[in-house]
Amino acid sequence: VQLQASGGGLVQAGGSLRLSCAASGRTLSSMSVAWFRQFPGQKREFAAGINRINGIADYSDTVAGRFTISIDNAENTMYLQMESLRPEDTAVYYCAARTSTTISTRGPRYDYWGQGTQVTVSS
Repeated sequence: VQLQASGGGLVQAGGSLRLSCAASGRTLSSMSVAWFRQFPGQKREFAAGINRINGIADYSDTVAGRFTISIDNAENTMYLQMESLRPEDTAVYYCAARTSTTISTRGPRYDYWGQGTQVTVSS
């Protein structure tokens, strides 16, 4: 399974950005998927995910209400729509997937990772 993330960039505070993660080798709908982000000098932290068992999404408290995770099954691509961006959202964003029926907020429990994409929010 390969995951290819894209869509990062520079945006002003209050703006929007959509990240994409194209998958190959296995359908995303057969896995639990997530987006993590990593701030400088810190380990990756969970931002959003979709449970395979029921298709229900979950979000960290810091992004809930602003970010939306989704899957386009026809394109086998997952997205992270980010609204009302803040400077503190500046990070490298990673997509991840695991074969379990549920997501985990712990990065080591994921089987597959995309390369990171940088998101920078200016004030």
